[in-house]
Amino acid sequence: MISKVIAEEKIQQVRKLIEKNDKIVILTHLSPDGDAIGSTLGLFHFLNELDKQVSVIIPNDMPQFLKWMDGAKDIVVYEKYPEFAEELMADADLVFCLDFNARKRADCIEPALVKSKARKVMVDHHPYPEDFCDVTISYPQICSTGELVFRLICRMGEFELINHACAEAIYVAMMTDTGAFTYNSESPEIYTIIAALINKGVKKDLVYQKIFHTNSVDRMKLMGFALSEKLRIYPEYQTAVITLSKEELKRFNHQSGDTEGFVNMPLSISGIRCSVFFREDDQKIKISFRSKGSFAVNRIASDYFSGGGHTNAAGGEFYGTINEAVALFEKVIPRYVATAVPQ
Repeated sequence: MISKVIAEEKIQQVRKLIEKNDKIVILTHLSPDGDAIGSTLGLFHFLNELDKQVSVIIPNDMPQFLKWMDGAKDIVVYEKYPEFAEELMADADLVFCLDFNARKRADCIEPALVKSKARKVMVDHHPYPEDFCDVTISYPQICSTGELVFRLICRMGEFELINHACAEAIYVAMMTDTGAFTYNSESPEIYTIIAALINKGVKKDLVYQKIFHTNSVDRMKLMGFALSEKLRIYPEYQTAVITLSKEELKRFNHQSGDTEGFVNMPLSISGIRCSVFFREDDQKIKISFRSKGSFAVNRIASDYFSGGGHTNAAGGEFYGTINEAVALFEKVIPRYVATAVPQ
């Protein structure tokens, strides 16, 4: 038995929207991670059980280590098939926005999302959601959007419709957004849900192997290069920084998802409470923040890098050079260290 986190009024609103609408599109954010893909595929498989006409659209491609998941081959990548994606959006009666709290996070899909006359439902666990959906299910205290999808299905009285593929996708979402249950995972109810998913046939050890132990040789070499050559320590701020330029990524044949998790690695260094990863993309610098305890990296992300997220996990971006982005971070980090409670 798990607590009723989602308001009953929202449960009933979503139930009625699903009952009344057959053409459903599920969206998630740019550079989709395990929670984004896991939660969307979890909802996708559930809605298929209800005989709905369901499509999942993502802005750009997912990491290679997620492509084994049941239903992944059916996902429409907007960057590859923009016209088809826009047709699906135009025809949709109902749109689910999963794992993002602001329209801009949908990136290239945003214009079609704004234009769509479909009813919209947000299911997300990031703080400060924008008001652009008919129903907003937003609970930042929940470990992952995948967990919210599970709770939503169960509260609608449809637990029996969670098949193996749905359960596995939800488990992937929960596992990846907690670092295999090593952070943001103290709630006992998380493990009640895991037990229910295992009873649905999820092989959790096998899922872990597929997600975390399927590295390419190039990714392993890139990881070694990042740690040996590109790791910078700021002991006075209990902070570590990794930077990777486009040229450096190209040298190691970088593929989508190859740098996933790099930002977490410096947190295993004794005395480090904040880790930041700067990666050069085509037109901007993508920035990932991670921290321990009261070190609120989401404030740095929102104040200076047009981003946001959770206290200990956030993201942002910077338009300029990678050196300029790091210089700005170096300038502002002292004031955030001063407000963090010492450990």
